[in-house]
Amino acid sequence: MANSSLITRVLRSIFFSKALGKAGRLSKNKAAMLLLVQQVLQKSNQKGMRNSLTDAIDQLQLLVRMVRSYANGEYRGIASSSFVKIVACLIYFVSPIDLIPDFLPIIGIADDLALMGWLFKTLGGEIDKFSLWERQKQVINIG
Repeated sequence: MANSSLITRVLRSIFFSKALGKAGRLSKNKAAMLLLVQQVLQKSNQKGMRNSLTDAIDQLQLLVRMVRSYANGEYRGIASSSFVKIVACLIYFVSPIDLIPDFLPIIGIADDLALMGWLFKTLGGEIDKFSLWERQKQVINIG
């Protein structure tokens, strides 16, 4: 219940609204998407962040690979509106000033984690489709 309330506040916040607007523009710019990927990786590898996000690290890495594949033109099997939501969540994640500022120890990433949980619940099918595509791409076809 508390998590539901938190995600509702995050989704209605000016911070997420701004992230959505920025995501719409950024999702059309390969260099900007690749820079965002780099920022997500840097933040997720920060001291203390890795310990706090152990369960979410795999999910973040999957999203990073998805954005990178999309930016490079390798993967387009996602609705543009869904992709913008993913980019917006990553923008929100890297932003130090959001609903609960990241400089607050431990609780500072609660909103980020709630948003990632919401994203995977809401767009799980799209994300799973990418994961399947990624696994199939790695299979060596010997004819």
